[in-house]
Amino acid sequence: MRSAFGRLDILFVNAGIADFRPLAAWDEAGFDRSFAVNVKGPLFLVQALVPVLGNPASVILNGSINARLGKPNSIVYAATKAALISMARTLSGELIAHGIRVNVVSPGPVVTPLYGKLGLSDADLSGMKDYLIGAIPAGRFGEPREIADAVVHFASDESRYTVGSELIIDGGMSNI
Repeated sequence: MRSAFGRLDILFVNAGIADFRPLAAWDEAGFDRSFAVNVKGPLFLVQALVPVLGNPASVILNGSINARLGKPNSIVYAATKAALISMARTLSGELIAHGIRVNVVSPGPVVTPLYGKLGLSDADLSGMKDYLIGAIPAGRFGEPREIADAVVHFASDESRYTVGSELIIDGGMSNI
């Protein structure tokens, strides 16, 4: 792969699913799917790409503040993101000897198409958005650009001494 494409200097792992349900609604298949996409996928993607990552290189994983909040209906999603954050710290210790830094951005609510994919009615979606905005001291959802700026920071030489860190970008939501 390296001979065909050269080296990879930056990897941003941003794939994932958000499945929110109460504890009683979970089954093993849903649990396995969430962990397969949000934890297993990123782990084996990084493993597959290590041979083509440069020295230096930066790997950034997309976490979530849900790993820290303990909100109802987020038990499995939060657990997958907590696992991903832990994985970043562990990968950092293993890969830094190869010049590969691993860090995490953990966004709060961000204006993306995700919310329209949760299967909520328009009324429930509107209520959820109002609830979330009320829980964010900044009084708004984040913008995709604000998360991208943090990813660019972790990818750049400005953060070359930042290893195994998590940057929470949530408008203060996790501080209250």
